[in-house]
Amino acid sequence: MTAFSQLLASLAVLNVRMSLNRLLIVTAAVLLSLSFKPARSQEAIESKPTTEEPTIETTPIPREQPAEEKPADSSTSKTTTEEAPQKKSKKKAPQEASGRVLQDTMTAQEFKAAGLEKLSTEELNNLNAWLQGYRHTTETKATEKATAEVTKKVAAQSRRSLDRVESHVDGAVPHLTGHAIIKLEDGTMWKQANPEDRYASPPIDHPTAVATHTPFGWKLRISGLPEFYVDPVK
Repeated sequence: MTAFSQLLASLAVLNVRMSLNRLLIVTAAVLLSLSFKPARSQEAIESKPTTEEPTIETTPIPREQPAEEKPADSSTSKTTTEEAPQKKSKKKAPQEASGRVLQDTMTAQEFKAAGLEKLSTEELNNLNAWLQGYRHTTETKATEKATAEVTKKVAAQSRRSLDRVESHVDGAVPHLTGHAIIKLEDGTMWKQANPEDRYASPPIDHPTAVATHTPFGWKLRISGLPEFYVDPVK
């Protein structure tokens, strides 16, 4: 009995050891399987081709709103329409003014007294045109005369600067009383410097006159008279 119980005891111990070994083997196998699964899954993820295309973020472009059309200002259009007839009237004004020389110059009574109201429109326009031409000619002649006088004065001044003036007496020689003023045709005027120089007027008009500048002053020689001292009148 003792040997048999010992045998049973040893079998029980052996059985326990085999169970423990089996348990260890199963545990190790489970651990190994668990350790290989993440590695395989990682390899599968890495080896899997990436087919997804990168997404590009796009920002929406705001659409431009069409500019609001402002209604046309009625006052502006009104002024432009009012200005048009005014311009036309301005263009007509010079023509009307050119044809109303007599009407603008004369009063209604003078116009009627001259019998001009009997003229036709065409005859009155022709008369106004003639008056305009005459006025233009008169103004032109007056301008030319004034220019000629200025030219004479400039020439006289230039000759005076040369210490010699040659001209003619403007009209008759006045009576030389010692204080007389002699006017020449070039526009210059000369006054007697010495009261003692008294001479009678020569019986000729527009005699030759020559003024000469000397160290003692200006001397004037008139044809038919002796030379005497004078001072230029400014």
